[in-house]
Amino acid sequence: MHDSPIANSSRDAGQPLRLSAGVVAALYLVVSLAPLALAATRSVAPLAAWEVAAAAFGLVGLAAMAVQFVTSGRFQIVSGHLGIDRVMAFHKTAAKWVLLALILHPVLYVIPTFQMDPTLGFERLRAYLTLPHYRSGVIALGALVVLVIGSALRARLSIRYEVWRGAHVILAVVALAAGLHHAVAVGRFSAMGAVHWYWWAVGSVAAGVVLLLYGWRWARLHLRPWRLASVTRLADRMWEVDIQAAAGTPPLDYRAGQFVWMTEGERRFPLFDHPFSIADSPRRPGLSLIVKEAGDFTSGIGALEPGTRIGIDGPYGAFTLEGHEEDAVLLIAGGVGIAPIMGLLRDLVARDHPHPVRIAYAVGAPANFACLDEIAAAGTRLDLRTVLLSETPATGWSGEIGRLDRDRLSDMLRGLDPERTVALICGPGLMVTSVADGLIELGLPMERVMYERFDYSEGTSRLDRRLRWRFFGLAVGLAAGVTGFVVLMA
Repeated sequence: MHDSPIANSSRDAGQPLRLSAGVVAALYLVVSLAPLALAATRSVAPLAAWEVAAAAFGLVGLAAMAVQFVTSGRFQIVSGHLGIDRVMAFHKTAAKWVLLALILHPVLYVIPTFQMDPTLGFERLRAYLTLPHYRSGVIALGALVVLVIGSALRARLSIRYEVWRGAHVILAVVALAAGLHHAVAVGRFSAMGAVHWYWWAVGSVAAGVVLLLYGWRWARLHLRPWRLASVTRLADRMWEVDIQAAAGTPPLDYRAGQFVWMTEGERRFPLFDHPFSIADSPRRPGLSLIVKEAGDFTSGIGALEPGTRIGIDGPYGAFTLEGHEEDAVLLIAGGVGIAPIMGLLRDLVARDHPHPVRIAYAVGAPANFACLDEIAAAGTRLDLRTVLLSETPATGWSGEIGRLDRDRLSDMLRGLDPERTVALICGPGLMVTSVADGLIELGLPMERVMYERFDYSEGTSRLDRRLRWRFFGLAVGLAAGVTGFVVLMA
């Protein structure tokens, strides 16, 4: 990851502004802790330390919940430099501490009463949960509980992806709107003054975000349509989709390795879009996407008719070679992870990349290989070595069998300087984790190992653990803010 505060595209100054990890983290703390700073300027009746802590958790939890609206991965200023998988991992992690903070909010208020009289303490808690005066707060907390638990269990629930996304948006809007109403209606620090107007500003920004995501983007999908030129079968349940800009639609300004959200036909609405890596070079017209049949939408991808109207939202992602000065490039794909790897390879060919390129492509069975002829042809234009690997044998397959283990990775690096080599890995989570750790152990610096996986899981690689420590640092920052507020106001 870059160290500069703002990273701009080295290819095109028209690329959107993208903030570095440090700037994004600082802004997160500023926005989340701002209500505490504003509340500290108010004079209120004396409160017990537990009650001050309860108020602080409510203020910070509500602000952090609002920030979740802009950590959805759709804003390049936030995710363009970090990568959507890291931003979404943070989104999932932050949701847990937001929920914890807002559960502690009513519970801590009753601790002083509970210490004097447990029965009266339970009565006070019941009053908080049942009296009409506090109903909007209860609605907000209930929506948030359903939202977080439902998201954690989504893989186990038999719910269509689009239905889950729609419910996710509705619950998020309900939780924030009800939470803001609760704050300005009954909040001890929020009923008036600077904090009151801060919540109005937060609500206005959140409303603008929703209008942008589901109003303006919907309009763009219809005002700037694309059309399906062809669908070609590449391998078992894998297709290449060629999409061209319709008349009046400008070309997509993207970098090799990025991805787009795609919708088709009359379903060109943001709730119905799906992410696909661009398997193409920006030096070629149109867009190529490599899609594997793996769900409700992709199962019918091969049946799409040429001429079908396509909605494209993007580009997104930081899985690119931008900003890396390298002597060699490792491209490593597992399964449908070949999609962005082919985009990177096609771009390297298109610009006659002069340095060594190594490709490792692993699949479950030989029938899953795609683009082998094109990969071989790239060897006539590049200093290219390729490792093709099938986990299982098959009739007619004479290539390597097994997994991309440390020995094979070491062989790929033979003759290369690890300090001057950049690796890009895309595939299933376990494969990405194993390969990333293996390359780091073989001498590649962490900042030169990039990965993209399709499940947004937090993972267990060294890179993932470092990321979780950074998330933990943000949580500690929020906790320190709450502690300081309690010390000041109690």
